[in-house]
Amino acid sequence: MRIDPAQHIWMTAPETVAVMTALVEARFVGGAVRNAILGTPVADIDIAVPMPPSEAVTRLSAAGIKTIPTGIEHGTVTAVVGRHVFEVTSLRCDVETDGRHAVIAFTDDWAEDAARRDFTINALYATADGKIFDYATGVEDLIAGRVRFMGDPATRIAEDYLRVLRLFRFHVWYGKGEMDEAALRAAAAAKDKLATLSAERVAKELLRLLEAWRPVPVLRVMAATGVLSAVLPGAHELSRLERLCELDAENMLTPDPVLRLAALLQTEEAASVAALLKLSNVDRARLTGTLAGGEKIFSHLKAPEVRRLLYRLGVPVFRDRVRLAWAAAPKSQPALGWRMLLAMADAYEKPRFVLTGRDVMDAGVPEGAAVGQVLAALEAGWAEEDFATPEETLRARLAVLAAEKH
Repeated sequence: MRIDPAQHIWMTAPETVAVMTALVEARFVGGAVRNAILGTPVADIDIAVPMPPSEAVTRLSAAGIKTIPTGIEHGTVTAVVGRHVFEVTSLRCDVETDGRHAVIAFTDDWAEDAARRDFTINALYATADGKIFDYATGVEDLIAGRVRFMGDPATRIAEDYLRVLRLFRFHVWYGKGEMDEAALRAAAAAKDKLATLSAERVAKELLRLLEAWRPVPVLRVMAATGVLSAVLPGAHELSRLERLCELDAENMLTPDPVLRLAALLQTEEAASVAALLKLSNVDRARLTGTLAGGEKIFSHLKAPEVRRLLYRLGVPVFRDRVRLAWAAAPKSQPALGWRMLLAMADAYEKPRFVLTGRDVMDAGVPEGAAVGQVLAALEAGWAEEDFATPEETLRARLAVLAAEKH
């Protein structure tokens, strides 16, 4: 089997050709080859070379190509040509593994490099002219939708326990039908080892899994094997998440992994899960804000109520809460109301409250907590009146409140 470079712009792009020409014996590897066979978009181009990283750097530099030693101790350098980046990794074999880190040695044996990879569908290589090298049953498994480990599943997992989660993530994206039984048994047996991994690695795999169009069937298998509870303790709202995924597909909404994580959790679990996964500050705030208590959102909210919520919550949190509420609502409920809420959020422009703390102090309120209290009371009244209160009315009310504070 071959890949026709004429059908894949990424293979014939001048930047790709320059890197492959400089490296001479290089082959594309992993995801780029896998996606090219499937005819799906290729985002990242990984390249394997049968030489130490120092030699790869020498060859690339001689061709005028910039290199960055992103992971040179593990055999990886990044080649940069214009705006394009390529991960160039030397062929490797494992000398020692402990489930989290590996001591590796460089080799020039392609089959040896393939043997240390996780799945058969990732042990695929292709030359610049499209010739495929398959050192197991990668092409066959890919076409059949089978996600299988290279060699013995327990051995592969013991080399890196993250492969437990990668098994489920790859099946979500590339698998068809039932998951491989031997792989599942090995994953279930190693679930307790997930606690030894860094939270960042676990979170990355989990969010990439949730980004797939239909993650819930695989999540149910994860729950049945105990793997899901090992990474996300507590109860799981799988039905709500499943409905959210259906709504994404029905309304052509882009799958959002953080929102889907929120759909999976109970309200009180947001903060603990965000801390457990060491989410970024942005994702942590979003997760807790989306699941925070407060006003319930219904599809039949009146326009003034929507504007007040948008003003208080902000557009992103309001949209997230609408989508979660829609996912939790009965399927028989008309979609029009929910779509209208999202449309109002898209068109929303936040009104500006004209008074400031300086105005309050100028009216005679002493600097301190009272300033914020007066300002908050005036702003709340303005919001209740649908943000239409004239400025002169607000200033008149301020005068009254300021007098009361004397």
